[in-house]
Amino acid sequence: MTILDALRHDAARGLSLVELADVLGTHKSTVSRLLAPLVEVHLVRRTPGGRFVLGAGTLRLGQAYLEGLDLRTVAEPHLADLMRASGATCHLVVRDGLDVVYIDKKENTAVVRMASRIGRRMPLYCTGVGKAILAASDVDLLEAVLEHPLPAVTARTLTDPDALRAELRTVAQRGYAIDDRENEAEVRCVAAAVVDHTETAIGALSVSALASHMPPARVRELGPLVVQAARAVSAGMGSVRCGYEPTGRNA
Repeated sequence: MTILDALRHDAARGLSLVELADVLGTHKSTVSRLLAPLVEVHLVRRTPGGRFVLGAGTLRLGQAYLEGLDLRTVAEPHLADLMRASGATCHLVVRDGLDVVYIDKKENTAVVRMASRIGRRMPLYCTGVGKAILAASDVDLLEAVLEHPLPAVTARTLTDPDALRAELRTVAQRGYAIDDRENEAEVRCVAAAVVDHTETAIGALSVSALASHMPPARVRELGPLVVQAARAVSAGMGSVRCGYEPTGRNA
């Protein structure tokens, strides 16, 4: 454990020099020497009572780190793992207004290739990834979607606002969305939302295959895998709810 880790675990109260030395398992003189440069750059602050707490510099450092996160880079290994585990084509999307935009795709070349492509834009309401994002977002986003018609993309597209609302309640309860041939007539998709450090849904991951290769039983098997991958990506994007745990070997 580092000094910053120790202070993070007791952020409100802070720790005294003696307590820090005890937590870190080292001498007070060593801790004092390590604290000096951290105090100087405002990563640690000494209170009037002589205790040490995290300083304002950690906020600036954390914000800089979060601003530097790139969703595609963070998601890439998890998307590849999901493709190998599922044996199907996997997608990563981001939300752009009332649409999703596909920004990465991992394809199992041993199965039928999907028509999807990086850069493709699709509406939120008729895709698994879009429904996953809607279910994880504030109701204002859904209401913005429902201000417009919901044209059928296939015979199975949900075009009734009440039906879409009911579906999104199910998605929120289940944890993942299903596109049951609603966007492409012969394709099923299982998707889960990705959130960032503000717990805002910024995108989604999905597994897609021909409906004949993904019967309902297989959908139920894939759901938890997709949720697990989405949570891992969310943690990488700073989501505390999904398990983000700051780590470091210095200071």
